[in-house]
Amino acid sequence: MIECMRLIRLWIAEGFIEVREGRTLEEVAEGYLNDLVNRSLIQVAELTTYGRVRMCRIHDLIREIFVLKSKEQIAITIGSNTKWPERVRRLSIHNALENVQQSRSFSQLRSLLMFEVMDPLCKSSMPILFNGCLRLLKVLDLRGTSLETVPNEVVKLLHLRYLSLRETNVKMLPKSIGNLQKLETLDLKGTYVTELPIEIQKLQQLRHLLVYHYNTSETYTSFHNTQGFKGPAKIGALLSLQKLCYIEANLNIVEELGRLTQLRRLGIEKLTRENGMALCSSIAKLRNLQSLSITSTEEDEIIDLQSLSSAPQFLRSLLLRGRLEQFPCWIPSLHNLDQAYDGEELCFKAGGFQRLKELSLITLKGLRWVTIEKGTMPRLEEINIWNCKLMEQVPLGIEHLTNLKYLSLGDMSDKLLMRIDREIGVDYWKIGHIPRVWIANTQSGCWRGAYL
Repeated sequence: MIECMRLIRLWIAEGFIEVREGRTLEEVAEGYLNDLVNRSLIQVAELTTYGRVRMCRIHDLIREIFVLKSKEQIAITIGSNTKWPERVRRLSIHNALENVQQSRSFSQLRSLLMFEVMDPLCKSSMPILFNGCLRLLKVLDLRGTSLETVPNEVVKLLHLRYLSLRETNVKMLPKSIGNLQKLETLDLKGTYVTELPIEIQKLQQLRHLLVYHYNTSETYTSFHNTQGFKGPAKIGALLSLQKLCYIEANLNIVEELGRLTQLRRLGIEKLTRENGMALCSSIAKLRNLQSLSITSTEEDEIIDLQSLSSAPQFLRSLLLRGRLEQFPCWIPSLHNLDQAYDGEELCFKAGGFQRLKELSLITLKGLRWVTIEKGTMPRLEEINIWNCKLMEQVPLGIEHLTNLKYLSLGDMSDKLLMRIDREIGVDYWKIGHIPRVWIANTQSGCWRGAYL
């Protein structure tokens, strides 16, 4: 399967997407992707909760046509025993580098992608590829290789627009990363990088900055399952940024965020209550923001968003992980909200959240009751309630959610589970209309469960 946002970023880096007034390159590219879906050239494999294509695939017959056409354009894919010409412009390497030919200069190469190249020869073969003759390279995707450091040759690729070190063993970036001033995408997801050098501020064309990994030692519901990064003091200099995930908050950083007015997606880690007001001031300036994720320093640390009088009008996804003293007054006015997460005791009033499709309540230790009034969340399709151990019954009024297709309950109280037992549960009638009900619990840090 193909990750659509990755594909879109690659298209942009290659220069395939034309500028159109009033639209970002990403929006134009997504339009192209939807056109391909509508023409059945690409198949939808997975959708987001708000209906956008997350993953796609290509039909086998169409793929054969694409491969044939790519060979005509001197864009070829190699395996462990394939030869390739010096004039190749786009190169995709699968599984091994053992056959890299030292005599090749690759002077015309524009794009180099690697897939599942984990063999020990990877480290020794890299310098052969980066032999000073890749001056025109725009795309370099080293995802999943066994790299531990960034090769010196990489920071000499001055035309590079896309650099992915995702899921490698890289721990830090060299200061010379500032040389790549045409870079638009820097993908460090799944690496061990936790701090960026100050030289990153030189990358004025950077649009997508992804620096985080998931802590494998923690369970999925653990509060600290995501590790972000410490950003440079002048992160606000990156005025072209559209996606920034996940930056650790301090007073200077949250103030700098207000300068990034092109942001569409923002992820913040380790927010303290004291910095809440400054963050609200910055969020108010982010008029284009569509997705916002905020995690406090600890489970009991208060997320203070009360000084924000109104949220960005295009906000579609909101994730708050921490403690709320008060439910932010502006949340019900988010007319474009499709996906939300919130905590404490909840009552969903009639008429609220008219477009919400997914609701997740995770690790809310003080939550005892959830009330759903008739007429609220009419489009809701999915509810996930995990690790809310004080809840002794399913949400009151859940029977009103006639469009609900999926309910998952993880690590919940025995009393709640007994009340929804199919045979003897007094509350089973409340969830009988839901096609899929998943009951799960953690065993040795892993989820185990079954459908009711």
